Amino acid sequence: MKVLLTGVSCVGKSTIGAELAALLGIPFFDLDTEVEAFFQTSIGFLQAQCGSMHAYRTKACRVLKALLSRTDAQECVIALPPSGLMVPYWNVVKGSRATLVVVQDDPINILNRIVFFDNNARPIHKELTPAEHQHYLDEIKQDMTYFGRSYAKADATVYIEGLGPGEAAKKIKLALDSLPKQNGGDARTRASRVR
Repeated sequence: MKVLLTGVSCVGKSTIGAELAALLGIPFFDLDTEVEAFFQTSIGFLQAQCGSMHAYRTKACRVLKALLSRTDAQECVIALPPSGLMVPYWNVVKGSRATLVVVQDDPINILNRIVFFDNNARPIHKELTPAEHQHYLDEIKQDMTYFGRSYAKADATVYIEGLGPGEAAKKIKLALDSLPKQNGGDARTRASRVR
């Protein structure tokens, strides 16, 4: 089984993905970590070097394509970025024979998990002012709307409100178990929504 998780930033893809992989007994990969290792620089510096998000995503797709072809990733869970079901990622993902799962949560819960990083990918502690709190909450809602159209391509959407990482992973596994088997791995079995 190959599972690709996506969702907006700070929804918990990496933490939940690692839990899900452990539950399934298969390896876990975080695409951001793989990109940083491949290019030997942080995501922030790489994005700055690329000059545009499209150029960055095109570079990151090279890493995703290589990861999906590795022998240790034939059965795995991979955490994708929020744009993981958009072009250019979609050009790689659609032929991956993977099950695509969107992780969703309430915007307030996502905001409570938000982590800030410097350009060297080191976490920064930041107390949000009320204005910043509202700003980031609005950004999360905008991202949910912006990426929502691409998330309709997924095989399942799993809502994790109020769940810890282990419980969320179990809920995703239940959603995976309930999906019809794909013919040769190519047929999309969209529209499963698990609340």
